[in-house]
Amino acid sequence: MFAPRTTPWPLVALFTAGYLAPYLLPTTVGRLDSALGLTATQAGAVGSALLLSSATAGFLLASRVERVGARTLARAGLLLAVLGYGGAALTTAVPAVVAGAVVGGFGSGTATTVAATRIAAQRDPHRASTLGLLSVSGLAGAVYLTVPHLGPGHGLPLAALALTALAVWPATGRLPSGTGAARSRAAGTPLPHRRCGLLLVAVMPLWSLAQNSLWGVSGRIGLSQAHLSEATIGVVFAVALGAGLLGVLAAGALGARLGRALPIGAGTVLIAGCIALSASADGLGTFAAGEIAWNTLYPIVLSYLFGLAASLDPRGRWAVLVGSASSLGTAAGPLTGSVLSAQAGFPVMGAVLGAGLLVVAVPMTAVALHTGGRPLLPGAVRRRGGTPAAVVAASPGTPAGAVPEVGAPEQPVVEITVDAPAVPAQRAYDTAGPRQAAATPGSGTG
Repeated sequence: MFAPRTTPWPLVALFTAGYLAPYLLPTTVGRLDSALGLTATQAGAVGSALLLSSATAGFLLASRVERVGARTLARAGLLLAVLGYGGAALTTAVPAVVAGAVVGGFGSGTATTVAATRIAAQRDPHRASTLGLLSVSGLAGAVYLTVPHLGPGHGLPLAALALTALAVWPATGRLPSGTGAARSRAAGTPLPHRRCGLLLVAVMPLWSLAQNSLWGVSGRIGLSQAHLSEATIGVVFAVALGAGLLGVLAAGALGARLGRALPIGAGTVLIAGCIALSASADGLGTFAAGEIAWNTLYPIVLSYLFGLAASLDPRGRWAVLVGSASSLGTAAGPLTGSVLSAQAGFPVMGAVLGAGLLVVAVPMTAVALHTGGRPLLPGAVRRRGGTPAAVVAASPGTPAGAVPEVGAPEQPVVEITVDAPAVPAQRAYDTAGPRQAAATPGSGTG
């Protein structure tokens, strides 16, 4: 399905190393709880600290990838991940484990920032991000199948994170280094689509918070409420992540055929139902159904959100900022899920999170509609981005790549009278952007 010669494998590998930590959150938090004698809330706080550090890296480095160089930043992030996670895996001292998780989280966030920035510059960012989610889902599934059979202890999932970062290091040699030209281009370029970007940044933490509040306590739901063994829960998670692989493949196959608004809006509504089902599980059937359905839908919607963010800025800054905002919600997820479940129980937690998702689905869908247009209508030309180049692109002889996308309904045609010569001409006015003239039949050039 994907052409090897056009696949950005170094970026896929880097994305996998950076994004693996959130995927392994349930087993990481669960083993901190059991192996180090922490309470559920304390273990959730450690997971939140790890992911908050990852989000901080994204906010700090979003505009610095071109200046510093993708290769330099990627290697620095991978080194921090190896040292942080590796150090935390080798010690049982709680302060050292926390410090290692925070350092490793910053490294993961750095790697994710570089990958997101470079993916946004690809010709098809949705395809590249889909490949990254496919890779990280497959690797996480393998870890969930393997770790329960290797023995107890908190170090195994942390060691998996460190070893993944080490394995990805050779791929960074194919990333570009910083140049003077890149630095000059990076300076002073304003962010496009500010209102849409800021709205997406504002709601993404809430969307991710709901997802990872469930994900952070899913292991405990299986153990304490559904009365399953750790090995059975590991199998459910592996199957769920396998279903996530199918979801990612489906998203890659669909591409932009459905637009972005339908997958994001309807997908978020369905995810809300899956969270409520999983949180109320009292046996293997309901637990597996909720987790598998949720893991199938989550990467589909996430891939379209990544594609939406990448489309707002070809230099990838909105992609990084939206990803970092998502990490803020991810960071608060384990602690929020732990507190809600401890105070009100898992079913109430699921109902609250599902209701929150229904609320945030509205502005996310609105952004997708505004930036992605309505369903295609034959013969209609949509202006994208409000640039005067859209007018020029409609003239004969313009290269095909400059022609605006086809999308929104045609603009109303208004007849006006021109003084000399006195020939009526029709002009189409775009109230949201530059005006484009269209000559009527028999009126010359108009």
